[in-house]
Amino acid sequence: MDGGGRLLRSVTSGLPGAGMSAMAVSHDGRTVPVDLDALSGLRRNRLPFLRKLTRRGVSKPLGARIPRFSGTVLLFGFMTLVGVGGYYMGGNDVAFREAWGEPRDAIARAVGLGVDRVQISGLVELRQEEALKAAGVTDRTSLLFLDVTAVREALEKLPLVKEAAVRKLYPDELSITITERKPAALWQKNGELFVVAADGTPIDRVTDMRFARLPFVVGEGANLRAGEYAALLDAAGPLRERIRAGSLEAGENWTLTMDNRVRVKLPSGEAAREALARLAIFERESRILEKDILLVDMRVPDRVIARQSVEAAAARADMLKNKAKQKGGVVL
Repeated sequence: MDGGGRLLRSVTSGLPGAGMSAMAVSHDGRTVPVDLDALSGLRRNRLPFLRKLTRRGVSKPLGARIPRFSGTVLLFGFMTLVGVGGYYMGGNDVAFREAWGEPRDAIARAVGLGVDRVQISGLVELRQEEALKAAGVTDRTSLLFLDVTAVREALEKLPLVKEAAVRKLYPDELSITITERKPAALWQKNGELFVVAADGTPIDRVTDMRFARLPFVVGEGANLRAGEYAALLDAAGPLRERIRAGSLEAGENWTLTMDNRVRVKLPSGEAAREALARLAIFERESRILEKDILLVDMRVPDRVIARQSVEAAAARADMLKNKAKQKGGVVL
C-alpha cells in the first residue's frame, strides 16, 4: 500500500483459495477479510430484480403508443381545415355560411363531432319539432361548439316548458330532458283563447286542437278558479260528458253550457255540487234537458225554474189560446 492508502498488488495474489476471498482495508487501516463468494451470490440474487426494474423503466416507442388511424384522422382534419380556410379567406364566406354554417362547426362536423342524434325526453304536449326549433339544433350544428346553457335558456322560454336540462354525449349525441307545465283548462277572455295551468297562470295562446279535450272556462277570473270548475265536472256524474263550458258570472256563480246549448245556472259555493246532483235526478226521471227550453235555473233551493225558447213559448201560447176558444164554444 502506498502513502495514499492504495494497494499496489492484487488482494487475491498469494492467498490460499484465491478467487474465493480477499482482504479489504477498513477506514482505520486494518485489513478485513472479504467473502467474494457471498458477494457473487448477492449479485446473482439481485439480477432478476434489476432486470425487471429495467424492463419496467423502459418506455414503449412513441409509434406503439399512438392509437391506430390517428394519423389518418389528423391528416383528414388538417386537410379539411386548409380547404375550409382557403375557401373562406377567398371571399366566399357568405356563400360558405349559407351552405355549411359557421366554419368552426363545419370543421368539427368533418372530424366526427357533429350532432347526429338528439334524445328528447319528457315531452307530453310539446312536439319534438317545436323543441328542436327552439333549441336551434340543425344539421349544421356541431356538438363541440354547442352552447348548452344557451340551448337550455331557449327551451325554457317556451310557454309549455317549466324546466330543461341539456347534456353533450360525445362524440355526436345531444340529450335534452324537459319538464312541462301541466295544462289544466282552456280560458276564453275578450275573444282570445288561452291554455292555463292549475293555478290559473296562462301558459300560451291556443293555436291548434291539441288542447281541445281540456275543460273550457269563460269570463273574468275564470282562469283562477279552473280547479273549482274541474271539481264541479267530477261531481256532475253522468252529465259530465254533456257539459261543454263553464262561464263565471259576477265572479261567483257558474253557468254551464250543455251540448244542446241549454244553459244551467248554478248557485255559488258548495251548493253548486248539490244542484248538479238534483239536475242529474231530474234528467234521469223527466229528461228535462231534452225539452224545448233555453235555460234551467238551479239557484233557488228545492226548486227548478225552466225558461222555454221563443218558439216553444209561442207554441204554448197558441195551444192555451186554442184551448180557451174550445172551452168558450161549449154549450152547457
